[in-house]
Amino acid sequence: MTSARRSALRVIPLGGLGEIGRNMMLYEHGDDMIAVDAGLMFPDAEHLGVDVIIPEISYVMRDPQRLKALFLTHGHEDHIGAVPFVLREINVPIFCTRLTRGLVQVKLREHGLHDDARITTIEPGQVVNVGAFAVEAFSVAHSIPDAVGFIIGTPLGKVVHTGDFKLDHTPVMGQHTDLTRLAEVGREGALLLAADSTYAEMEGYTPSEQRVAETLERAIADAPGRVIVTTFASLISRVQMVIDAAERHGRRVFVTGRSMVNNVQMARDLGYLRAPGGILMTVGEMREHPPKRTVVICTGSQGEPTSALTRMASGTHQHVTIQDGDTVILSSNPVPGNEKFVYRNIDALFKAGARVIYNRLADVHVRGHASREELKIVHRIVRPRYFVGIHGEYRHLVLHRQLAVQLGTSAEHTFVLTDGDVLTIDSDGATVAEHVPADYVYVDGLGIGDVDQIVLRDRQHLASDGMFVMVAAIDRHTGKLTGPPEVMSHGFVGPEEEQALLDGARQIVIDTLGGEDRRADWKALHETLKDDVATFLHRRTHRRPLVIPVMLEV
Repeated sequence: MTSARRSALRVIPLGGLGEIGRNMMLYEHGDDMIAVDAGLMFPDAEHLGVDVIIPEISYVMRDPQRLKALFLTHGHEDHIGAVPFVLREINVPIFCTRLTRGLVQVKLREHGLHDDARITTIEPGQVVNVGAFAVEAFSVAHSIPDAVGFIIGTPLGKVVHTGDFKLDHTPVMGQHTDLTRLAEVGREGALLLAADSTYAEMEGYTPSEQRVAETLERAIADAPGRVIVTTFASLISRVQMVIDAAERHGRRVFVTGRSMVNNVQMARDLGYLRAPGGILMTVGEMREHPPKRTVVICTGSQGEPTSALTRMASGTHQHVTIQDGDTVILSSNPVPGNEKFVYRNIDALFKAGARVIYNRLADVHVRGHASREELKIVHRIVRPRYFVGIHGEYRHLVLHRQLAVQLGTSAEHTFVLTDGDVLTIDSDGATVAEHVPADYVYVDGLGIGDVDQIVLRDRQHLASDGMFVMVAAIDRHTGKLTGPPEVMSHGFVGPEEEQALLDGARQIVIDTLGGEDRRADWKALHETLKDDVATFLHRRTHRRPLVIPVMLEV
């Protein structure tokens, strides 16, 4: 490592910049490195068969001993969902607040990991010294309790990493963004502001969580029958709103969905969720309880195929069947890419006779991220020398950079990074002149990273045009067919057209392999067969199935 690099601060996003989700940021000075967050991203429609997407950490794994600690801002999936996958590779200490720790522990148990000793609880105002860094947590308002940002002391100056935040003056669980501490950092001199860009295109201020509480209160009060509420399992404050409203209106609550049940129990154990004695019901009690005195809290706000709400909508949930008179509340916004699944569920719920309340009809969800006027306040009090937007799609990062310039930060000192870019800050200034690997890592069942773009392309190909397979047994000495080839198709054409295409493709195989004796060039034969059959099929159907020749030496 050069002396110049040893004296520089390097800021390296491995996820979350240019996309929503998969948040992970590295801060590096000399031989020391820390990471802030390790989140996952939910797959889009083109990611066929993929369960989740996580950051690539190959750069960290070049020398894993350099990673001194992982700091977590809050307990949402896009910030902690990849923690189990990171811990499988690196035994790194983790620092986070109490509720975040509880949510991480639930997740580790789900992954069969039980080593909680490496997780240390921190409080706002506490400073953790690791290597070249002194990391101080500060309180922020978000849609989940115990959310924090970090003030990262480095040899070159202080970095303010906001995490997800907004300025909520009436938070439902009393947690404000600590503008006083940020102003102190601004007066002392901030080297870099790395700030949440998710809603940099939204004018004005983000509404308070209190608006959601009022909407849920009215909906539960006015419902003639059973009320079913779905939200993210990590939104403990939203769960508390529902329980409080149920209590005020003489209803009892049944919780269903594995992650919701686990998180509710954890939050109660830690004291973050107040559930008066007798308000929570077992499944047996729920079945005997009057519907007009019942509230169900469940998973499924994003239309996940195996979630509780999706099974209710399809009539396959083991305990809850949608019926006339039910009111279903989706207290969330669809994550980009999930809209189709969410609205499919809404349609099914309407068909089953439910009254459905969702974000387009009422204020059942508000953003947990700062809008432009709130971003302006933070910029003005921090007054950083350098600025980079974090957490957002590319347009959000560009718009946030423009806002920073409008507020007085030099254009040469503001940056739009994408995953893998390396922002280097030293005594001479700041540059982006290097890139490290930061590709998507796909988790598919038990496989981590074994699905790549080639596999996804083949899956998309199969989904759009089907497949065509030719199996031929060939004499290894002569290169000739030993019998008639077998040809089959799946998901390609209907039975009326299929036989003629099968016969035509079979004849191509015979013409290619059934001639004179020759020394077999298997690779050339494979490519010739594939190209010839693909050309024939496209000429006859104008479709391009995945063509797979299989040649067996006998």
